[in-house]
Amino acid sequence: MSGEIKVDKETPIFMKPGHSAGDLVESSKWKVLTEERGLVEVDVHLPDHLRNPRDQLFGGFTGTYVDMISIYTVQTLFTENSEFKWSSTVNMRIDYFAPVLGPRFLLKGELIKDGRSTCLVATHFTDMEGNKLVYAITTLKKAL
Repeated sequence: MSGEIKVDKETPIFMKPGHSAGDLVESSKWKVLTEERGLVEVDVHLPDHLRNPRDQLFGGFTGTYVDMISIYTVQTLFTENSEFKWSSTVNMRIDYFAPVLGPRFLLKGELIKDGRSTCLVATHFTDMEGNKLVYAITTLKKAL
């Protein structure tokens, strides 16, 4: 299952290398499919080092994906990068429906509520055929 992931130069990458969590999930190889206010859709891959003995995403790493997409979704609320400093996850709930097998899957982050000091974001994991794999709800505290 190893091998180089080819990234289309026309499709923006999710994040440049150099971020510890991003490097762990190899987010620089993700492809951003949709990015608009309160919504992101990303084509991602499942690195070998995040697989369990059954060749599935090890459940403990699911939260890293959820955090990355949730923060990225909150970033879309700001028109300039300088307006958004960061956010902190204050609550996360993850429901697992089916194993994440890869080699690729889709992540969708969707803003549910933009409050004064917090945001509620839903994260959907689906396989390439659209089957629901994981659903998460995250509350993020805005750091402006």
